[in-house]
Amino acid sequence: MSGGLVALLDDVAVIARAAAASVDDVGIAAARAGTKAAGVIVDDAAVTPQYVRGLAAARELPIIKRIAVGSLRNKLLIILPVVLLLSQFLPVLLTPLLMIGGAYLCFEGAEKVWAKARGHGPSAAASTDMPDEDVIVRGAVRTDLILSAEIMVIALNEVVDEPFLSRAVSLAVVGLAVTLVVYGAVAVLVKVDDVGLHLAETSSGAVARFGRGMVAALPKVLTALTLIGTAAMLWVGGHIILVGADELGLTAPYELVHHAEEAVAAATGSIGALAGWLVNTLASALLGLLVGALVVAAVHAARGRHDGEHAAQH
Repeated sequence: MSGGLVALLDDVAVIARAAAASVDDVGIAAARAGTKAAGVIVDDAAVTPQYVRGLAAARELPIIKRIAVGSLRNKLLIILPVVLLLSQFLPVLLTPLLMIGGAYLCFEGAEKVWAKARGHGPSAAASTDMPDEDVIVRGAVRTDLILSAEIMVIALNEVVDEPFLSRAVSLAVVGLAVTLVVYGAVAVLVKVDDVGLHLAETSSGAVARFGRGMVAALPKVLTALTLIGTAAMLWVGGHIILVGADELGLTAPYELVHHAEEAVAAATGSIGALAGWLVNTLASALLGLLVGALVVAAVHAARGRHDGEHAAQH
């Protein structure tokens, strides 16, 4: 009896160790996948605060909560099943889809660079009308669907060789973690100026100065996030296209960047790994800017033709 119990406990211990190893594997895979999608995550965090501009302070967090729930629904109920089915039954489509997503990232980044170069940006004029919260949430969730799809496809590419269950759990973890990080950060960001204003109005001396500094710093933080998000989109999008082209047989661009990376790493001694990474990152960003500029030009040309045809009809 005791021998059977010991054997049973041994079996339980083996199963527990296997389960723990599986959890560790999922955690590592999810972390790797989430890191690769960092560029889109930063841009998501930079884009979202614009949706609560003009709202009463008391409505900011409820609106962000509604958008976060919609984002989680996008990731777990729409995108996750689609990408899992593709990875299981049509994996050949993953690289082209990933490259399309990369091209979209390049387009978004290049369009922001183009708008900045032309001096165009979001209008700072405030509307006297109260924004419709339902319209705001629907628009934000639609935009999130695109960004979330890019995040999940990029993440999938990092775990595509994992078993199906591990792949599904890893992507679900990424989707949940990204949503919590992005919308948690957004919730903190949109309340920084309120906290700072409260400190400035209810305190004195150093505390009041700190509050005023918080209010003054928020626009700079949002601007920095936008710049970082733009650079990250160009880098990540360009790298996706570079690697995808290599996988599809167009190897020359990837080999050129890889050889340059190795040469710089070998020539820079103790900082070789960092220098090589910088070369790869810069080359990817430049490729992303080039691809994005071509897409921007094509989109603007198509819009021009459409507007011309519409004007001719009227």
